[in-house]
Amino acid sequence: MVWVPLRPTSTDRRAPLRAPSTTTMSLEWLMGWSWSLDGLRDFIATGIQSFRDCDATALAAVACLLVLFVWYCYHVGREQPRAYATVNALMQSAEANGVQNGFVYCHSPECVRCSHHDGLNQKLYHNLQEYAKRYSWSGMGRIHKGIREQGRYLNSRPSIQKPEVFFLPDLPTTPYFSRDAQKHDVELLERNFQTILCEFETLYKAFSNCSLPQGWKMNSTPSGEWFTFYLVNQGMCVPRNCRRCPRTYRLLGSLRTCIGNNVFGNACISVLSPGTVIAEHYGPTNIRIRCHLGLKTPSNCELVVGGEPQCWAEGRCLLFDDSFLHTAFHEGAPEEGPRVVFMVDLWHPNVAAAERQALDFIFAPGR
Repeated sequence: MVWVPLRPTSTDRRAPLRAPSTTTMSLEWLMGWSWSLDGLRDFIATGIQSFRDCDATALAAVACLLVLFVWYCYHVGREQPRAYATVNALMQSAEANGVQNGFVYCHSPECVRCSHHDGLNQKLYHNLQEYAKRYSWSGMGRIHKGIREQGRYLNSRPSIQKPEVFFLPDLPTTPYFSRDAQKHDVELLERNFQTILCEFETLYKAFSNCSLPQGWKMNSTPSGEWFTFYLVNQGMCVPRNCRRCPRTYRLLGSLRTCIGNNVFGNACISVLSPGTVIAEHYGPTNIRIRCHLGLKTPSNCELVVGGEPQCWAEGRCLLFDDSFLHTAFHEGAPEEGPRVVFMVDLWHPNVAAAERQALDFIFAPGR
């Protein structure tokens, strides 16, 4: 209520104007306030009557929605990552032969995909916070989002692409990449094709003396034999193997996008004997692209990624995203010899330089 001074009547126009007395002003203000209280009381009474007229079921539904909304706001506002099921928890129900839903899963205690504990998400978030304190939060939005929502991303991905450890959101997804994705490194590897092939042939002579020479690993397959000779295994250099392939190892240092400082980086020679089939499986992350340089490529050998088949070619690089469901096989004749590729992991071209530095810190070997 607004108080307005009374205008003088015609009988006292010649009298000087006087301000209203304090008593008069207080009475009018109290009368106005009384009127406001009456209106507020009527409003509340009307609201109560409206609630009484409503159906009890409708009121219960409104109350439930309100509680859910408050719960949602609370959880969205939390800074710590949500307690989703981690990789280890998802893999506890694996069958003894390592196959789930028709797809193969690794069970090596040395493998980054198998050794994570139930606190993986919290550990990654702690590593990210430590990195940000040392350097900066600038450019970390996508990594922060990925770690915070990791369980949801891994569980909701379509079956064609399910990285087993870490999914970085908002990266373009495709089973195969063009050679221009990492043009410099592809051309460098292809120029050194003969160097890598020569060192492989020297290594492979040892197979005539024993079944599994020193430095080689045999991988589990449904049929046939699959051997690997690692120079870099999950971000860790293998010194004895590198000394046996010195020129190939030096070549890795010349690659601009080679992942060499975190657990998702590998470089090895991969050999499939005739009759070998690698069971369908997923890689651990989508932040990398896997490069295969063909060293020996007999006929009837194929790589299938995301349902799309491709063939290797000697001296040529084939780039693919191994977070897609993929398999490989060698159905050539025994006299054709093994299929051999030099495999190296490169950064996905859409992972920024600042993100690469942070991911190297977060996923450093042994961290």
